[in-house]
Amino acid sequence: MTNQFHRALNRMALFTALLVAGLILFYEPFLRVASANILLNGIIIGTTIFGIGLCFVEMFRLLPEYKWARAYFAGKKNAPLPPRLLRPVALILRARPVRISASTLNGMLDMILLRFEDSRESVRYITNTLIFLGLLGTFWGLIVTVGGFADLIGALDFADESVMQTMQAGLTRPLSGMATAFTSSLMGLAGSLTIGFLGLQVQLAQNGIYRELEDYLSAHTSVAATDTVATVLPQINNAANELNKSVRELRETFSELA
Repeated sequence: MTNQFHRALNRMALFTALLVAGLILFYEPFLRVASANILLNGIIIGTTIFGIGLCFVEMFRLLPEYKWARAYFAGKKNAPLPPRLLRPVALILRARPVRISASTLNGMLDMILLRFEDSRESVRYITNTLIFLGLLGTFWGLIVTVGGFADLIGALDFADESVMQTMQAGLTRPLSGMATAFTSSLMGLAGSLTIGFLGLQVQLAQNGIYRELEDYLSAHTSVAATDTVATVLPQINNAANELNKSVRELRETFSELA
């Protein structure tokens, strides 16, 4: 679990550092792309930065859970309780520190898995939002492009000698619409890929804690030595035979009385 958690955190830090270095290295091209539609692209950039911060917050929130699990596996039963995800499981294990039943194990694992899934919803929502913003910019740019070409064609007068100058001036709006469409799509997809990668690292760290806890609890789960159904079934058969015998005797008694 230690290696899994630290590897995921190191990958997140390395990826973010490479991303920042790339932005610094290609600052001017990035600024030209972002300025194609400063409003929409600014929203996409802000959402991406917020998503990166949220992924790191979710990762560092796993640190107390990870410390509690490591202390509990080392035999420290009175370790400080984890604050969020593993707290109900820690309370159950503190009340029953020796062995647990198979049904209790399944309930605790389902509880942990559900809490892990809930904690990932915010990151998934931001990823989907970035994809939506990219598509929104694409359609917005296409609408501006089509409208610009329609206005340009309607304003052209081919009998005028300055038609080429008019055409050149009229191409500004369609080209700006195409720039909006392409740049917003590019930035939306890049942002969603970035948040998706960081969210994947958070999920891998959660899965590492989950697997270690599952292995530890499985090793301390008590399983019944005999099959309950196999034990009870002969007793049920004997009782049914006795009941049938009593019914036959009653029938014979009623027949004699009749």
